[in-house]
Amino acid sequence: MNYLTREARRETVTDERLNDLIIDCIQDIKGKDIIKLDLRKLEDAPADYFIICTGDSSTQIKAIGNRISERVLEEADLKPYHVEGKQFGRWVLLDYYQTLVHVFHTETREFYDLEDLWSDAETTTYENI
Repeated sequence: MNYLTREARRETVTDERLNDLIIDCIQDIKGKDIIKLDLRKLEDAPADYFIICTGDSSTQIKAIGNRISERVLEEADLKPYHVEGKQFGRWVLLDYYQTLVHVFHTETREFYDLEDLWSDAETTTYENI
């Protein structure tokens, strides 16, 4: 249980801590092919970071999105500014202002190919668990 006040939790959440928490949530639900794109040095980027992963089914994709929303709220007292795609489960987007989380179905990820679109970004790859 986290005994810090809501304000203290919110203030202690750095970009790095938020991103680590999101990646841990994805790994909890066995999301695959996790990458983080650091977009801070790119002009016209919509956020500082993209975190991208793949789920095997619409059920898993929704579960990853739900897990991220729940744990980030519980542990960092942050709600996503915007959420899209939960009803269909092919691509869930969670917007945490500085970090955009993309949870894709395999075919949808290949179609949008965000890694190629933002190929100038610094990329960090995370191991499948």
